Amino acid sequence: MTYSGDVTHGGPPAVRELDGLTISKLSVGPMDNNAYLLRCAGTGDQVLIDAANEAPRLLELIGDGGLAAVVTTHQHMDHWVALEEVVAKTGARALVHADDAAGLPIEAERLADGDTVAVGDCALEVIHIKGHTPGSIALLYRDPNGTPHLWTGDSLFPGGVGNTDKDPQRFAALIDDVEHKLFDKLPDDTWFYPGHGKDSTLGAERPALPQWKARGW
Repeated sequence: MTYSGDVTHGGPPAVRELDGLTISKLSVGPMDNNAYLLRCAGTGDQVLIDAANEAPRLLELIGDGGLAAVVTTHQHMDHWVALEEVVAKTGARALVHADDAAGLPIEAERLADGDTVAVGDCALEVIHIKGHTPGSIALLYRDPNGTPHLWTGDSLFPGGVGNTDKDPQRFAALIDDVEHKLFDKLPDDTWFYPGHGKDSTLGAERPALPQWKARGW
């Protein structure tokens, strides 16, 4: 079945099989958050991006394969409601950018821009994206046999960047980082997976960048 990235709350995960990595996308409530389970094809190691909510459903998705780590993309509560329970029941490491660590309910290892998170034989590059929160991050997988894959949390969505509460300084920081760290450095076929809703590609969104800048959100 072709992966579309379309998921509904309460529905089954959407599963994408890459040569080295399997991506499972699940919608959890009540705010229709996306949680992503990544599994290395070679080793079976698994990493969860955002233990957002509904710990029982996330634990069912994780299954018996164990969990190496949970990466939280940013400190907003809707992205970590299930974090404490998932970590307690799997023994996974909790990872978050240093600037958002104080916002989590448990102690977590600090990440910084340029770090890597291992998913077995695969690696995720940590990209610090300021603006939505001080320590928001995106995670980049450079598929050696295909297009790049990018998890953007709430920093980038189809149709615009994340919420900055109409703060012009925060918006300027966010649009600048999104433009220069993502759009300027990654090709149009980069597929990105946001914290809520549908996926997109950088190429599909790139023509709208001037409009996003002009409108200020």
